[in-house]
Amino acid sequence: MQREVTLLNNDVPSDTVKKLEKRMRYISGIIKQNGRKILNNYPITSPQFVALQWLLEEGDLTIGELSNKISLAFSTTTDLVDRMERNELVVRIRDSKDRRVVRIHVLEKGKIIIHEVIEKRQNYLGEVMENFTEDEKETLHELLNFLHEQMENVNNK
Repeated sequence: MQREVTLLNNDVPSDTVKKLEKRMRYISGIIKQNGRKILNNYPITSPQFVALQWLLEEGDLTIGELSNKISLAFSTTTDLVDRMERNELVVRIRDSKDRRVVRIHVLEKGKIIIHEVIEKRQNYLGEVMENFTEDEKETLHELLNFLHEQMENVNNK
């Protein structure tokens, strides 16, 4: 498989790149819409879901670290964590190495909700991909991994 970005004169994206961007935008919209539908059955909002996911994947984070991960302002993230703490999804804990540092820790209720929501999202994707062969699924997985790596590379330049 040839791996190069095809750009026309003056860095104008090729028709293929334009079609890919449009298709990914549509797919992203469908994923968000379905995700919101699933979340309607749970006592959390979409931003809380994203925050809880990061906390589960990365471990305990400070408000600043979480704010960077979810691309929200520090004050907005503080309000988000306040609401999650009131709903017993997370708790603030002092860092054992530096008592000045406060980290956000996911409580059992938050873990259960995230695992249930992710399972439902995976079930949805499984249903969507019923007509894919295992080879097609694996190829898609490899291409999405490569796309993600390239996005990270461009973002880190």
